[in-house]
Amino acid sequence: MEHFTSTDGLQLAYQQWGTEHRGARPPVVLHHGFVVDAEMNFVQPGVVDALVASGRHVVGIDARGHGASAKPHDPARYGEQTMAGDLVSLFDVLDAPEVHLVGYSMGAIVSLIAASHDRRVGRLVVGGIGAGVVELGGVDTRAVPSEAIVAALEADDPNLIEPPAARDFRALADAVGADRLALAAQARVVHAGPIAFDRIAAPTLVLAGDADPLAARPEVLAAAVPDGRVELVPGDHLGAVLAPTFAPAIVAFLAAD
Repeated sequence: MEHFTSTDGLQLAYQQWGTEHRGARPPVVLHHGFVVDAEMNFVQPGVVDALVASGRHVVGIDARGHGASAKPHDPARYGEQTMAGDLVSLFDVLDAPEVHLVGYSMGAIVSLIAASHDRRVGRLVVGGIGAGVVELGGVDTRAVPSEAIVAALEADDPNLIEPPAARDFRALADAVGADRLALAAQARVVHAGPIAFDRIAAPTLVLAGDADPLAARPEVLAAAVPDGRVELVPGDHLGAVLAPTFAPAIVAFLAAD
């Protein structure tokens, strides 16, 4: 595990795999979803192994509040816009003229924002999101309200949590031993503003689970990006990353340049 310092002074963690391939192709930077970390979102489902086997240098960040990174409890330290700045800082650390970027769920929103600001993103894959990003500016809170997630994370008795989707986030946080107050701080300030999709120059793959309520109508998102396309894999929000076609779709798209 390696670390760099964010622009506001936090120690943020990242891991590298396939360093023997460094310089041969643009590094693939991975940004995980809410609650989990790079290990759970990309290593365990086999995405990292598949990318390294295809000859890629891979870098996975643990977002602020997650994994091995710093976990302040102040909502002012969070938000996908702030996390996008962390990604740009990581690009600077890598010192590569071009990167390929893969984000899932929260990490997909972060990646879209980063790609709209930084032309170093040469190819982009976003998973676990759909029309909600275009219509609401962030995670589809029509499926799971942010207030419900905050309440679930802060609840003393998880058995009293409603709705079931919020209960799932709490169960996942407990299962991975996450800092629930840090996660609640992020959930309070989820991105809900316009994203400059027209400024995203990278060819973009929207990779969505066919039973994922948080990735409903992914074709709306793909149409908002100048060079966007959609691919569906079987599964819901948590299960799509485990689909046999998920990792190969990422590898094939990033190899297409």
